[in-house]
Amino acid sequence: MNAVQQQGVYTNPQAAYKQTAVETASPEKLLVMLYAGTVKFLHQAEKALEEKRYEDAHNSLMRVGDIITELNMTLNLNEGGEIAVNLRELYNFYFGEVVKANIKKDASYLKPVIDFFETFRDVWVETARIARMGAK
Repeated sequence: MNAVQQQGVYTNPQAAYKQTAVETASPEKLLVMLYAGTVKFLHQAEKALEEKRYEDAHNSLMRVGDIITELNMTLNLNEGGEIAVNLRELYNFYFGEVVKANIKKDASYLKPVIDFFETFRDVWVETARIARMGAK
């Protein structure tokens, strides 16, 4: 972490809390955080597109794209087998829909993306809950 990043973290308690939460989260919790962030930014983009606030929509959709890219990069195709391959295809498809929504300024492309990420967020919330119960 560079000095500017450190200074921001130490002078901003909220940033420090978020950084600590990410650094100490279990893999399941990290996935939940990524999916939840995706859903949040998708809803922000959808609303901004409907209100013709295109710069705000673009910024939110860029964040969605960054998260999808991160999710895609963390897939282990060797160990994950067919499931990982299928997830990669889904991530690539929904990434394309996000790009279309951004280029065409059309929120209708986001509905299936939102549905997908809300469903997977909910699955991982339940998975994390079960994992915590098993750890007790």
